Amino acid sequence: MSLVPVPDDVLVARFRAAVGQALAERTAAAERSGRSLDADDQMALARRLLNGELEGYAGERLAAQLPLLSEDEEEALAHAVFDRLFEHGRLQRLLDDERITDIHCNGHDQVFIVFPDGRKEPGPPVADSDEELIELLRQIGRRAGLSERDFNPARPSMNVPLPNGSRLFAVAWVCERPCVAIRHNRHPKGTLDDLRRMGAIDRGLQAFLAAAVRSGQQMLIAGPTGSGKTTMLRGLAAEIPSDERIVTIETDLELGLDRFPDLHPDCVALEAREANVEDAGEVTAADLVRMSLRMNPDRVLVGEVRGAEVVPLLNAMSQGNEGSMCTIHADSSATVFNKLALYAVQSPERLPLEATNLLAASAIDLVVWLAKTKRGRFVGSVRHVVEADGRTVVTNELFRPGPDGRAVPGDPIPADLLAELVDAGYDHSLHLRPGGWWE
Repeated sequence: MSLVPVPDDVLVARFRAAVGQALAERTAAAERSGRSLDADDQMALARRLLNGELEGYAGERLAAQLPLLSEDEEEALAHAVFDRLFEHGRLQRLLDDERITDIHCNGHDQVFIVFPDGRKEPGPPVADSDEELIELLRQIGRRAGLSERDFNPARPSMNVPLPNGSRLFAVAWVCERPCVAIRHNRHPKGTLDDLRRMGAIDRGLQAFLAAAVRSGQQMLIAGPTGSGKTTMLRGLAAEIPSDERIVTIETDLELGLDRFPDLHPDCVALEAREANVEDAGEVTAADLVRMSLRMNPDRVLVGEVRGAEVVPLLNAMSQGNEGSMCTIHADSSATVFNKLALYAVQSPERLPLEATNLLAASAIDLVVWLAKTKRGRFVGSVRHVVEADGRTVVTNELFRPGPDGRAVPGDPIPADLLAELVDAGYDHSLHLRPGGWWE
């Protein structure tokens, strides 16, 4: 399958070097004269410099009696040069392709691209060498997120959010060649309507989840890697009333709720920070959870619970911040609390199982579990937390897997929860319909 046409890499490298050098010289001259060039100024200057290079190249071709580049070829060449100067190099055209969901690079030239239907195909090289790929990754680490990421033998892995909502993970020096995995979030401004159209939920489950958010239920979104937990959290967040104050906490910015002021005008995004080379300055997700409580949030959303932040998060969720949500890796809705207990016993607080279950039962109302199968990614189970009973958390499975694994109505909704959902606009008759009602 052919992607966007690729200009000659030799020409791209030539023009990128010429324009980059001239741009650096002009920028330095401007600074010496007391002026500074912002990003827009630099891009406008680069365009003028590139036009000059293209005119010179056209003269060379005329002198050699070669045909001139077409307008489309010149535009593709200019686009590639700008990608290397201001964007993410050869990765950029793959990132711009909305058909692609994942990009895997095992070195600079062994590239695989994954599509929404699960197809995997070879992709074009993303650099001329592994060394060039590492330098590109270092540039990305310096520009992405709220703080710079080091990428070197002392820090051989890097996890960064990209401006288009994708997430990049890179590793080197612990494997034979540098490796990159990019997950492209195709729906950065996701809603429950989007999730229904994607087949993740049906109309009845959409109505239930929307009412659960509006009524302030505390929710844990669980599922295996790549099941769509972040997309689900983004869709649920779209149901939060716009007058509420939201604080999001992530190890790497990915949710992006603060980028959509029409949906979330009062939203603060917090990002964890690694320690610097002197092993100072670290800010953990657990630290951010504690900070968030002093910011007067109506809701706290944690991108992913994966360690010591579990105890302060559960404490925060059980102390009056109704409607808070977070995600967690789990292979079923029934094993979610085992994972919470595992994190809690490894945390500084060293909570035993019984204490963790008590805290979780008081903090969490609903568990929404997403399945990842060859048939797609969809909600497979929704559990309502009833109470903690020693080493067990008692739950009702309000939506359970149907014949095809998709969630259908299960246990009756408890009267107290139903009353809250109805007050939030839920039509209970949808829950009474028989199974097999997916659209």
